Amino acid sequence: MLSAVVLAGTGAGIAFFMLMVSRSGNVAAIAVTARLVVLADWIFTAPAVVVQLVTGLLLMQALGYAYSSLWFMTVAALFVFIGLCWIPVVIMQYRLLALATTALISGQLPPAFKPLMRWWMGLGLAAFSAILVIFWLMVFKPLAVV
Repeated sequence: MLSAVVLAGTGAGIAFFMLMVSRSGNVAAIAVTARLVVLADWIFTAPAVVVQLVTGLLLMQALGYAYSSLWFMTVAALFVFIGLCWIPVVIMQYRLLALATTALISGQLPPAFKPLMRWWMGLGLAAFSAILVIFWLMVFKPLAVV
């Protein structure tokens, strides 16, 4: 549960600060925030994902839940979906950071920044929504079969 909370909290925080700073148009603030977003993803998000996977599988075994259950299949599918969203998001974060860092020289963000930021937010929102569904499934286990 703790890693799920870290994952959800960090995801929400990262998205909030990156969205707010990108809307400000302050190139220096965007560059600093983008650098910190990349760092936060590696410090908090990546370890939380690994802990979620490992502890989830251990909990399945400890509770005797069937890996063939609809609950597990749903959680596994959502976990894969989140990964398929998160991997491009991480790549986009590095690109956003590069664009913002380069823009420090001119003082203006390049035209590619805004559309990339929209994609980053869209994929992040999709992944975050799936995280919330997994969180709900973890707590209530509505489809779990022992």
